[in-house]
Amino acid sequence: MITFEDFEKVDIRVGKIIEVENFPKARKPTYKLKIDLGDEIGIKKSCSQLVQNYSIEDLKGKMVLCVVNFPPRQIGEAISEVLTLGLPNDKGEVILVIPDKDVPIGGKLH
Repeated sequence: MITFEDFEKVDIRVGKIIEVENFPKARKPTYKLKIDLGDEIGIKKSCSQLVQNYSIEDLKGKMVLCVVNFPPRQIGEAISEVLTLGLPNDKGEVILVIPDKDVPIGGKLH
């Protein structure tokens, strides 16, 4: 088990996807995202396996939750600076975790 203090160390923020492009060199179908996480965090890159359930047009402007304090990770030829959060559906494909109401960009989950 983790403690509440452990949970508080994970910095999860709401962001808005501002740019999406295909990432054909990834091992699995993946998009490269640019996510605006507000003035404090800025615009960050993320690689996410969302191709099966979301088109590029679906993702542009979508609000998402991201872990912003993990170290950057090399994904093929790209760097993923934040982890975009999702859950697997019954086929194991990623479904985004999104706020159900409008909230300010950069807001911290608590």
